[in-house]
This record gives sequence, C-alpha cells and structure tokens, in this order.
Amino acid sequence: MAFEDYKPWQGISGSAWIGLDNFKRIFDYEESTQAIYNTLIIAVIKIIVGMIVPIFMAILLSEIRMMGVKKSIQTLVYLPHFLSWVTIAGIMIDILGLDGSINHMLTHLFGIKPIYFLGDPELFRPTIIISDLWKNFGFSMIVYLAVITGIDPSYYEAAEIDGATRRQQIRHVTLPSMLPMIIVIATLSLGNVLDAGFDQIFNLYNPLVYSTGDIIDTYVYRSSLLNGQYGFGTAVGLFKSLVSFILIIISYRIAYKAANYKIF
Repeated sequence: MAFEDYKPWQGISGSAWIGLDNFKRIFDYEESTQAIYNTLIIAVIKIIVGMIVPIFMAILLSEIRMMGVKKSIQTLVYLPHFLSWVTIAGIMIDILGLDGSINHMLTHLFGIKPIYFLGDPELFRPTIIISDLWKNFGFSMIVYLAVITGIDPSYYEAAEIDGATRRQQIRHVTLPSMLPMIIVIATLSLGNVLDAGFDQIFNLYNPLVYSTGDIIDTYVYRSSLLNGQYGFGTAVGLFKSLVSFILIIISYRIAYKAANYKIF
C-alpha cells in the first residue's frame, strides 16, 4: 500500500503502482515535515525529563528513613501509571479548560485572564510533557529505587568512616552504582525517539495546536483514516517503523558496548 495509489474498492492488486512517490510527498508536504519535527521535539524532551526526574526522586525517596512515609509517597507517585490517557485527558480538559479550576484560581486570586492551555500552540507542548511526566515518572522511579536498594551497604559504611557527608555518599556511591542502569535505559530509549505518545496527544489535541502538537501517529491517522489517503498514510507509518527499527538496533549495540547489556 505504501508504494501504491491505494483505492479500497480496487484493492492492493488493482491499485496503481507509484513507487516511492508517497515517500517523496512526506518531505514535500509542510504538514508531514512539521509532524516529524514535532514528534522529535516532544519525544526527545520526554525522554530527557523522564530520566532526570525519576533518578532525582528515587535518590530523595531512598533517603527517607520512615518506612510508612516512604511507602505512601511511593504509592501516590506510582498510582497515575495505572490510569488510561482517556481518563487523564478528561480530567485535564476539566481542570485546564477556560472555565476550569486552574483558570478560576488565576482569575480570582491574581486577576489573570483565562488561559486556554490546550488551545495555545506555545503552551501545548509543555502541558503534554508535564502531564506525561506526572503519569509515568513513578513507574521509572521504581526501577532506579530497586537499583539503590541493591547497593551493598558496606560501601556507605566505608564512605561514612572516611567522613563523607550524605551528599558526598550520593555523589560517589549512589550515582556510580546507578550508572549502568542509567546507560541501559538511556540507550534503549533511542528506539522511542519517533514515538511521542499517540494515546495522550490524540485525546488532548485539537486543530488549534496542530502546528506544535501534531505528531507522526496523529498525522497518519488523519491522512489515512479520515482523509482517505491510505497509501500516503501507510508510507508515513512505514517510514517511522523503519527509522525506529534502525534506532533500536543501534541502541542495543550501544547498551551492549557501554553496559554489557544483552537480551540473549
């Protein structure tokens, strides 16, 4: 289908063969190139922020000695991971709408005019990234917390005998022990560079924010299923799959070289 001017009533065998024309159109259309650019920006920022915050929170949580407080915080930050984007999108639309609770507070307390967070192209990306972080950082934090739990306590005891403060112990014991896992997760994340989160953006975006919020997956959905350009939509999806496949191979090679990580 990606190499044809596909018509449903003609089928794959009856549709006209056009070669690489659909792939050329990916870079000729401003909408498709903008979708690729938006995907890269959103996905890369999600990967970077989605690594820094869980590492920071895992270290902070490991320093808490009261087990009841520690488990309560861990449960609260992990809970959003189990909510679907349909549920979260409904909550966000209610909270961030022009008549939502946040605008209500801004108007009455600070006298600020209502802000359309989900309709402003400049605010849509930060809103997407922050909401994705809130939903998923608890799950990533568990991984790093497990690594910290597995660190040999004798390392901390030796550092404490040498006069190291808690900050120095984190710097010279905790972070180096976490480094192999950080390298593995960072390199494996390369395969998700073209995956900016269809479920999230599809449930939150609208035509007002296509310029900054439209990604490859949502563009493929509109081009193929809504506009009937099945061949072109398939070509865009195939282009994304091929690039992601190459990035996954590269990321696994890097993870193997840097941290001796291998699946089999």
